[in-house]
Amino acid sequence: MKINGNQIRPGNVINHKGGLWRAVKIQHTQPGKGGAYMQVELKSLKDGTKLNERFRASQTVERAILEQREHQYLYGDGDSYTFMDLETFDQVTLPAEDLGESAAYLHDDMKVMIEMHEGNPIGISLADTVILKVAETEPVVKGQTAASSNKPAKLINGVRTMVPPFVSAGDRIIVNTADGTYVKRAD
Repeated sequence: MKINGNQIRPGNVINHKGGLWRAVKIQHTQPGKGGAYMQVELKSLKDGTKLNERFRASQTVERAILEQREHQYLYGDGDSYTFMDLETFDQVTLPAEDLGESAAYLHDDMKVMIEMHEGNPIGISLADTVILKVAETEPVVKGQTAASSNKPAKLINGVRTMVPPFVSAGDRIIVNTADGTYVKRAD
């Protein structure tokens, strides 16, 4: 499937220079002179090398066709993570480097979509948000709530994020899995 260069999003897998590449980071740039372009950091699915490319809106890019199957997260041993297909009950093991920062958000019995290309698993797709518990954070200083300022917090999965002053240790919050930012307090 062909897409324009400005339609590339983080997580997209594209056919580029004879291989499969995953978009890791994107930055839309509009210089004062010349046309706008998308600066994209790509990671090779074959060997893990990184590449920075510029794609203009007029360029077309071949987006890889991926099959997505729902799996359940079973366990991880640090070097790899094991998932179970919910239809066939087959187990799939993916190396930690294929998951990247997504691995920090996995928890027992979590449902994820495993992306496959020509029958080979190449990565996972998480839900947009997850609910996590705050492990530790600084106490609120009296009068600090007058200005809108956030404070650092460490979540139970080890991820650090900034939270509003009213959030305390033990609270459950909703976190964006794409960038690890605080969304809101969970009910």
